Amino acid sequence: MTGTRRPLVRIFLAPVVIACVVAFGLISALLGDGIWDQASWLALAVPLAIIVFCMGKRAAGRGA
Repeated sequence: MTGTRRPLVRIFLAPVVIACVVAFGLISALLGDGIWDQASWLALAVPLAIIVFCMGKRAAGRGA
């Protein structure tokens, strides 16, 4: 590893944003029906979409 250091904000920004989106999804699922259900499904699908994207990117990098 090189001697460059990344600031803590850059390291933890993405996980904190994902955690906030998931927390919003869980809270919106409890708040009510209709638009709240749709918001919760969308918010809780974000981490799954990120996982699928990263796995596809990793597989493409290996030449699969």
